[in-house]
Amino acid sequence: MQTIALRTTTTLVDDAIKLAKRIGRAIVQFEMAPIERIAHASDVAGVLEQRRADKRAPRGGARNGRRCNPRNCPLSPFAGLSELT
Repeated sequence: MQTIALRTTTTLVDDAIKLAKRIGRAIVQFEMAPIERIAHASDVAGVLEQRRADKRAPRGGARNGRRCNPRNCPLSPFAGLSELT
C-alpha cells in the first residue's frame, strides 16, 4: 500500500511533466506559426491537406513496431515540417 506522501509526490511530478510538455508544445507552435502560414499560402494544389489526411489514416501493424526517427518523432522540433518534403 502506498503512503500518502509517495502518492502526492508522484502526482506532483506527473503534473509537472505534463505542464512542461504543454509549455514546450505551445512554444514550438508559436515559433512554427509563420512557417505554417507560408506553407499553407504556397500550397496551391492542396498537397499538405492530402498528406495530413494520409497521415491520419489508420495503418497496419508495421508502424507500431518502428522507432521514431527525427522526422516523425512527436518530440522533434522538425516533426511538423515532415509533410513539406
